Amino acid sequence: MTTTPNLIIGAGPAGLGLAGRLRKAGIDFEIIEKSNNVANAWHNHYDRLHLHTVKQLSNLPHLPFPEDYPLYVPREKLVAYFDTYAATFKIKPHFGKTVNAVKKEGDEWITTTKNGETYQSKNVIIATGVNRVPNIPSWEGQENFKGTIIHAKDYRNVQPFLGKKVLVIGMGNTGAELALDLSEHDCETYISVRGPVSIVPRDLNGRPVQLTSIQLAKLPFGFGDWLGNFIRGIYLGDLTKYGLNAPKLSPAKQLKVTGKTPVVDIGTVNQIKAGKIKVKSEIQSFTSNSIKFKNGEEQPIDAVILATGYRANVEDFIEDTTGLLNSDNLPKQAIFDGKNKGLYFIGFDNYKLGGILGIIQSESLTIAAHIQSNS
Repeated sequence: MTTTPNLIIGAGPAGLGLAGRLRKAGIDFEIIEKSNNVANAWHNHYDRLHLHTVKQLSNLPHLPFPEDYPLYVPREKLVAYFDTYAATFKIKPHFGKTVNAVKKEGDEWITTTKNGETYQSKNVIIATGVNRVPNIPSWEGQENFKGTIIHAKDYRNVQPFLGKKVLVIGMGNTGAELALDLSEHDCETYISVRGPVSIVPRDLNGRPVQLTSIQLAKLPFGFGDWLGNFIRGIYLGDLTKYGLNAPKLSPAKQLKVTGKTPVVDIGTVNQIKAGKIKVKSEIQSFTSNSIKFKNGEEQPIDAVILATGYRANVEDFIEDTTGLLNSDNLPKQAIFDGKNKGLYFIGFDNYKLGGILGIIQSESLTIAAHIQSNS
């Protein structure tokens, strides 16, 4: 058994950010990670990925991005930054440690791994993230489909799909960008959209919309929401004729109420308007070589990419989640007390402006301060 005052589970950006805070404060910890890399998910994301949030609001605590990094940091530079961050703060995760169970015994937390190791800690910080387990739905007739079906987590670039009819299922940020990537390389591209989609431009008149949104959020009486919707309407125009409906809530309010992040547009809308990405309705069923949609249409398809999101599924390894989770099966808060005293969650809050890396900045500060005051 390994004993430590603080055990961090997960060496992604959230785990690294908190570890950096604790190291800076001189607080001991151990960190375990199921993969063999820090920020492993970022090593495996698709090639063209860039942050949609500006670099000055996306770094981890105590270490700004290098000055020569572009405003929107590309995946490979972000991976290099995370490696540098771990080295700078002497964060040395125990790799290859998949958590099997986390449970409270007396005043201590006991964490066991699938290879039989045990960690005893006063505090356990869950930093496994909202994107831990791919969400893979199924449809009638899918087993008869002769084409390729992959989840977006396995998409790297357009090469395997050149010359094919490709359907992307789901229009969140990932689905919108994969459809853009395919369409820009002359793939016959379709995207299945189940309901209204909130879309905002990444930049407007050369200014990042993220910075504008933060300023608008400070305006009283909901004026910022109204102005944001007005500007968005001018930029996007009426998309209903292309098969896209806008939700009734403004992007900021939708995020706050539902946790659903708006699609940050970097060119997908223009491709839809140009007819290079064709919007389809919700899927009804598969045939051997086509997809049937709920509006009665049927389209021959060679490959399907599931941009259907992920689930946190912390209930897979936390022994007792009574009172911990909200209706979205995400942690209700970052810090718990009572019978769950010493249990912390970081990187699960989908309900705030700023992007997950910006949220990690503020959450790590709050959690580190709480740990320090109770140590």
